[in-house]
Amino acid sequence: MITASHPEFRAALPEGGRLLGLDVGTKTIGTALCDAGWSIASPAELIRRTKFGVDKAALDKLIAAQAVRGLVIGLPLNLDGSDSPRTQSVRAFARNMEPAGLPILLWDERWSTQAVTRTLLDADASRARRAELVDKMAAAYILQGAIDAMMMG
Repeated sequence: MITASHPEFRAALPEGGRLLGLDVGTKTIGTALCDAGWSIASPAELIRRTKFGVDKAALDKLIAAQAVRGLVIGLPLNLDGSDSPRTQSVRAFARNMEPAGLPILLWDERWSTQAVTRTLLDADASRARRAELVDKMAAAYILQGAIDAMMMG
């Protein structure tokens, strides 16, 4: 089940459980995990993209190892809220993840990379360090936004 509605996603997970946040890029997939009570999201691992089957196998391994109950995938909308070619690519990625059998929430990620990059710049992180961290931290930012919204209503 893929949804863009956090109430519908929450209803699919009546007992909560760990969630996996994904920032799906063309070269990498940033991942983040939250606790079963949905209080805090933390960056997890960075998956270097290859073929979808290899990417999915890496995600399936993470899902099994962390007992993940649902996926929150960042949806890269245009600033006006419309779809872009990247948006369509991420929607296709989400459809390809459906066989995992987990509820999937597509979450607006328009400001995640900029917010995380600003935080890393404020922390005086080097360009190389920012490149290493930004996708995982963007995934955590996306996941935190979704769990905050679900906990508020």
